[in-house]
Amino acid sequence: MPIRIVLAEDHYLVREGVRRLLDAQSGFEVAAVCGDLDSLMEAVDREAPDVVVTDVRMPPGHSDEGIQAAKRLREKSPGLGVVVLSQYADPTYAVALLDTGSAGRAYVLKEHVYDLDLLLMSIRVVSLGGSLIDPTVVERLVADRTRATTSPLKQLTTREREVLQKMAEGMNNASIAEDLVLTERSVEKVINSIFMKLGLTWEPAVHKRVKAVILYLAESDRGYRDEATQP
Repeated sequence: MPIRIVLAEDHYLVREGVRRLLDAQSGFEVAAVCGDLDSLMEAVDREAPDVVVTDVRMPPGHSDEGIQAAKRLREKSPGLGVVVLSQYADPTYAVALLDTGSAGRAYVLKEHVYDLDLLLMSIRVVSLGGSLIDPTVVERLVADRTRATTSPLKQLTTREREVLQKMAEGMNNASIAEDLVLTERSVEKVINSIFMKLGLTWEPAVHKRVKAVILYLAESDRGYRDEATQP
């Protein structure tokens, strides 16, 4: 069965360009296109897609409608994947997208949309419950940390990495505790230690969690790319 997609983008040329790219690919079906937040939510109700691909800014407010849609869909249709397309490399939007969990969420810059492999990979990843952040955004977020010769993640213990991996999978503290056979209090202590080692102690609570996850995803992506370039 093809991956069924609802595409939301208020700029006609961008919308039609992405739609034609997707329709030309085997295994993908654009079930509906729309140009604002309300019509996006209506299309999701009507079409029951597997994935939403949405612009970050649309009518009615041209602010963060794509992020709003992702948050509303997290509550309404938790298994629905969302790919947010944005022209903004500022990590603020990516952090906001993931503040309700990273599972089934991707943030991709519009400048990379016509890299068809990246767009298709993003759709496939979120349809399976995974997550993907555009490498350019990740690089901006972790630039001050990646200057160091050693990744801050290498300071983490095995247990801390296990907990961080569960955070990246979108689990809350209770779910992590159950999965790793720990108490919630123990999980809280491990997470606080993670924040300290990653230099996130002064961030707001939600942003600490999200930025730790993005750091983890960034390292995982770098490891994957390094392996892919090996002869």
